[in-house]
Amino acid sequence: MSETLNLFEDLESTDDVRQRIEALRKEIDHHTYLYYVKDAPEISDGAFDSLMRELRELERDHPEYSDPNSPTQRVGGAVGDQFAPVQHERRMYSLDDAMDMGELDAWMDRVIDALGALPEMVCELKIDGSGIALTYENGALVRAATRGDGTTGEDVTANIRAIRDVPLRLRDEGMPGIVRDGSVELRGEVYMPKSSFEALNKAAEANGKPGFANPRNAAAGSLRQKDPTITAGRDLSTFIYAVADEAALAADGQYELLQWLGQAGFHVNPDVERVRTREEVHAFCERAVERRDALPYEIDGVVVKVNSFMRQASMGYTARAPRWAIAFKFPPEERATLLRDITVQVGRTGALTPVAELEPVRVAGSVVARATLHNEDEVQRKDVRIGDTVIVRKAGDVIPEVLGAVESLRPADAVPWSMPKTCPSCGSPVIREEGEVAYRCISIDCPAQAAERLVHWASRGAMDIDGMGDEIVGRLLESGRVADVADYYTLDEEELSLLDMGRVKQDGTPVRLGKTVAAKLVAQIDASRTRGFARALFGIGIRHVGKTMAEAIARAYPSIEQLMAADEEALAAIEGVGPKIAHSIYVFLRTPDNVAVIERLQKHGVVLAAEATDAADELPQTLAGLTFVLTGALVQSGMTRDEAGAALKARGAKVSGSVSKKTSYVVAGEAAGSKYDKAVSLGVPVLDEAQLLRILETGEIE
Repeated sequence: MSETLNLFEDLESTDDVRQRIEALRKEIDHHTYLYYVKDAPEISDGAFDSLMRELRELERDHPEYSDPNSPTQRVGGAVGDQFAPVQHERRMYSLDDAMDMGELDAWMDRVIDALGALPEMVCELKIDGSGIALTYENGALVRAATRGDGTTGEDVTANIRAIRDVPLRLRDEGMPGIVRDGSVELRGEVYMPKSSFEALNKAAEANGKPGFANPRNAAAGSLRQKDPTITAGRDLSTFIYAVADEAALAADGQYELLQWLGQAGFHVNPDVERVRTREEVHAFCERAVERRDALPYEIDGVVVKVNSFMRQASMGYTARAPRWAIAFKFPPEERATLLRDITVQVGRTGALTPVAELEPVRVAGSVVARATLHNEDEVQRKDVRIGDTVIVRKAGDVIPEVLGAVESLRPADAVPWSMPKTCPSCGSPVIREEGEVAYRCISIDCPAQAAERLVHWASRGAMDIDGMGDEIVGRLLESGRVADVADYYTLDEEELSLLDMGRVKQDGTPVRLGKTVAAKLVAQIDASRTRGFARALFGIGIRHVGKTMAEAIARAYPSIEQLMAADEEALAAIEGVGPKIAHSIYVFLRTPDNVAVIERLQKHGVVLAAEATDAADELPQTLAGLTFVLTGALVQSGMTRDEAGAALKARGAKVSGSVSKKTSYVVAGEAAGSKYDKAVSLGVPVLDEAQLLRILETGEIE
């Protein structure tokens, strides 16, 4: 094709202008598809830029021919304050996992039981990205939404339009395939190529900013930028592979759907195979494992689906996943690297944790340079020494862990490690109590504990000071402005806005926190004063006292004064507490430094007492003795799980975070996860949201 590409020499009439604009749009869309989807450009970048420049000029001079789906409108300038909720046409289900070939075969056995024989299946690579739903009406992109909870996502249309391989309008070849009122919702993944991820993190490091943990997080974060121009600069791509409602298309099955998607202009992963036997499924999975590192994008498994839409419909869904599909997850990726050193991290309760300092190595999508070694006993059990070559993997492809040393590669000067006798943060003695594996720093003034305590107080489960994270807490500590949680309530907007963030701008001046962030933080701090006694009790960081335990203690002793007056025997009598936790509470509340912090919190208006409740307003305790577990999203009522849990507790129930044989009921909302599966396996009754609402309304189990 000619580099000139002048389709019209002279534009003498408005019809000529309109035709020229339409021709340019079509031509640009064609070359965008060839470049970003097919990776087969026909013209140079300069020729493409020339076409785009001409179109911009014509649209500028003739606004009457404006079109939101013009190639020039991919990136808008508007920056929204929030992402509006979007209800998906149909729920976006999760997939059940097969962790090995045996579990994959067990799924195929279930397919045979349901269909009478193993049908034709489709194997696809499982892209490690961020789920997306795209809605087209009459061929034009009208909406894009994140997966969200599977039922409701966030509107990210402006950002999706900035991704070059997403067609703003379907290609003509795909239009005949839409058979239902011109509307179709398609699903897929937004991902960031490995090379782009590495470049993004290098740029962040050069600017003194934290990088992303892995390409998946980078894609998700880039997709939720308030400014679409930032998304446009992040080099995102997509693979589209599903339709919300198969009745919207003329395709009979998954493989035919993928062919239609390619014709319609979408980026479809080429590594797809139709298979009929177990052996073919196994072979595809084995090849995917072998090729994983060589691919330019991250994958974390293989998706196997029954091909026929009719047979999919006959198999149906469980509460969380389709029965006609399975995700074969790759074995944890393991890498060998050098153990440079073992350092010690001090937690908010004073626990000392050994940390492996590693020669950076890429594992399961991100670079790992540190991994916990848990405790001294674990270091001795694994016999890892400084200077060893060690094997590293990510537990669940998330948390880095050291499996052990390669003893055959151990150098003669490898150094055995033992826990230091003094705290690396403050120099105070460390102790190991009888029956425990952890060593602890016994100093309340330990600066490492102070940082962890400050972050914990601000965390969502405690006082929920949104925005008060590690970086800001670290700078406040270094500046000497805060030393304990009571100091939060002495901060003002002006001094916070001037907080030095430890970085410099290009002109050499320091980066400050700024007025906008400072104002939001002060508002959050002010709101935290009335979060409630139980949350404050959890936030203050008494050892062994978690969120549920804090709620039980606050019910038994509804003010800090009453709690401080209780002796160990009375504390141990609280349900679920016992002597060990009672001793921890008793000692904490009689330590002078801790008492001083509590008194200062009260002085600054932090409410350390439960709200007085009129006995007439108390609900009958009809659920006393029952234990509930909540999982999934409560879409019908709009309640959070915490709010639903509080409503159950108001009627006397206990709410637990884990399922056991002692659990009375599991409440399963949308996209219920592993807790639902465990309830089914243990025979624990499962309630849906409608049943929960009836229980909260009547106080009775049906």
